[in-house]
Amino acid sequence: MTYHEVVSRILDSLKQNSCWYETFEHEPVRTSEEAAKTRPGYSLHQGAKAMIVKVKGRPKGFVMLVLPADLRFDNSRLKVLLEAKDIQLASENEVLELTGGVQPGAVPPFGNLFELEVFADPQLFGNEKIVFNAGDRRFSVAMKAEDYKRMVNPQIASIARQA
Repeated sequence: MTYHEVVSRILDSLKQNSCWYETFEHEPVRTSEEAAKTRPGYSLHQGAKAMIVKVKGRPKGFVMLVLPADLRFDNSRLKVLLEAKDIQLASENEVLELTGGVQPGAVPPFGNLFELEVFADPQLFGNEKIVFNAGDRRFSVAMKAEDYKRMVNPQIASIARQA
């Protein structure tokens, strides 16, 4: 099966960094809930949901948020944290442009691959392992949360609220 080239970049990086990981091939999924059903042994809370948001008043304009898949980002907290006038989800076209063609729903939590600043909620690291779509809606990767933190070096901030 042929996947987006980001899949290979992530797998190569995991190997180079001597990370434990496992992969899942599955039917195409778009939502975190759909994805959770394709990953045996993993909960929705272990899903690392990656979202790209447009931030008005920020120099680069876009940042990546990563949080447990059963939570939502807290717009009010995020505005204060980012000193933003307004925050909204990036459009499908903006996501495709920023990620070199990765479809919404397949964006991996590696904003560093796309030169995006990454903000991760600390609740994500309450999980020993996290799992995410890795650049393709048909391919997921699980890895240790601490390895993710070491590789991506996200800014840790309370950005989530209950769904």
